[in-house]
Amino acid sequence: MSSNHTQLVLLRKLSKVAIKGAEYDSPERLLPPRCLEGTREDRLEDIYKLLDNRDKSRLIWLHGAAGVGKSAVAFTVAERMRGLKVTPRTNEKRLAGTFFFSRKHTKRCTTGYFFATLAYQLATNFASIRKDVNQAIRENPALLDPDKSLHDQMQSLFVQPLQRLYFRLRECPPLVFVVDAFDECRPETVADLISLLGQALRQPNLPVVHILLTSRPEEHIRRAIHKAEMREIPEKTSAESVTTTISLEGADVDNDIYIFLQHSFKELERQHPDFPQPTADELAQLVSRAGRRFIVASTMINFINGQDDDTRDRLQLILDLTSEMLPRTEVYKLYDCILSTCADPKRAYLHLSVVAALVDPLPISEISKLLGPGQGNHVETTLLQLRSIMDIPADSSLPVNIYHSSTPQTAIFIKNDASRHPTPYSLVVLWD
Repeated sequence: MSSNHTQLVLLRKLSKVAIKGAEYDSPERLLPPRCLEGTREDRLEDIYKLLDNRDKSRLIWLHGAAGVGKSAVAFTVAERMRGLKVTPRTNEKRLAGTFFFSRKHTKRCTTGYFFATLAYQLATNFASIRKDVNQAIRENPALLDPDKSLHDQMQSLFVQPLQRLYFRLRECPPLVFVVDAFDECRPETVADLISLLGQALRQPNLPVVHILLTSRPEEHIRRAIHKAEMREIPEKTSAESVTTTISLEGADVDNDIYIFLQHSFKELERQHPDFPQPTADELAQLVSRAGRRFIVASTMINFINGQDDDTRDRLQLILDLTSEMLPRTEVYKLYDCILSTCADPKRAYLHLSVVAALVDPLPISEISKLLGPGQGNHVETTLLQLRSIMDIPADSSLPVNIYHSSTPQTAIFIKNDASRHPTPYSLVVLWD
């Protein structure tokens, strides 16, 4: 068997293990969010400056609350880096690899496939390291086992291939990896991966590499990053700090959401010429309703721009929501409002809770079977009324996906006093 054929066989094995749905532009991610022009300008500029810095490798932790727009920033950064070449003479991109975690997909909520996925993308981008990646797999086929030592995977599939690029890229712009939604990775594996990434960036003879890591500001992630900085540095590695922290929350978010809503309503007017644009006061009111969370603003637009002709009525319904919301309840209040407009709110609550609780997304036909006779007969009709918060494929054999992980994972129904509440049941949320 020829050497080229052997390399091709091993690369195919790696391809089968790599999680294609974890790549930033995977179709599995539905409509990937990106930052609207004119928004996030300061934060993006800060990130780009760090990514262009050739002094040393960095682990850049971008954190913010659920729905604040972390994935949009991660996608925008990945897209920009994908458009930049390492050198003018090659087609090699500065975007060396991406992994977008997701608790809704069993292979994207674990670290077991992380380094194999990045190695596949590296080998695809840099043909010169394919031989080295293949040799590592040939010498130790267990590297492709998701239960293999994470340290061994890191060293053989990540560090060693990058070291092979050191001499050729040492005068080039830094390579960039983008890792999104780290909080959706199983908590028990987070500390090990952060520690290993910090250790990898301190390895000698490595080209300058930056890793943009996004997550909610969960305490176990914060502790892991702090521990990675304070740990005892192994021999032959640099003791320099490699982490940089950026918050995505702040007063400027309100202005970004205002721009987003203004743009969205202009687009809505093109679809519905008779739709009157909200006043400046109403836009400010909607910005306040969003609670500095882009997911709330985008869900508002999805709801208002329904398939029916009652766009103005839907806008008024959103404006009429109470202004005395407790912090971080904006999503719940909005979902409660959307569900109350369904023909059968009780059934809509049930179906939403089922979809949100699924470990892996299912198509409508399978959800119908899961619910059984009776409730299962109305799945498609009910879910179509929830299009503002979930993707309903035209092909019923494709899985239904909730647009954002901030949708409640678990729901309990409480009987309401019909005279005081517009729906017969309240949604009690157990946040994850």
